[in-house]
Amino acid sequence: MEILQTPENALSESIVSTVINAPIEKVDIADWLLHLPDAEYQRCSVNHIAAGITANYEGTPMSINVEFVGTALVVQHYVFDEARPDYCRMLSISDTVTASGRSRVQVLWELKAERIDDQTSKYTNSIHATATPEFMEFIRKNGITLAQAAKARQDASDAHNHEETPLFAKSIENKALYGKYNLPF
Repeated sequence: MEILQTPENALSESIVSTVINAPIEKVDIADWLLHLPDAEYQRCSVNHIAAGITANYEGTPMSINVEFVGTALVVQHYVFDEARPDYCRMLSISDTVTASGRSRVQVLWELKAERIDDQTSKYTNSIHATATPEFMEFIRKNGITLAQAAKARQDASDAHNHEETPLFAKSIENKALYGKYNLPF
């Protein structure tokens, strides 16, 4: 899948980092994400509705996530582009449903772990949203400028990312240290 982002159609970019209290050698983001139970995904944000793993026609793993980002219900179809213990990169053409109707945006999601010291790692959750041609038509029909749409998306995405990132990190930490997702945060 081709990345559509250009300066002319960027909607949002949110990058949030936090600490995982586990050594980098025990952290495996790809394994965590590829086996993430639906209930654990829901624990990581009040706006998370459902998640599951499937594959596309070519057999590439996909993460399907349903969540609210601001006032939009978003169904993400993340296709894994790269999946390593320290880094995952996925791209989605995501369905967005609002009171004004339905459209699609492209979302690039990157999850990264880096060594801090022998006992801790840095986790970074990056989300980049891009307007698709369908989305550009949607906002035109609704009398919304790209600048207005981008401001709303930036605010909503950044708030969402600040909520979920520390909880994702704690979930990754629990999996790294105890082999389990469902420990108390």
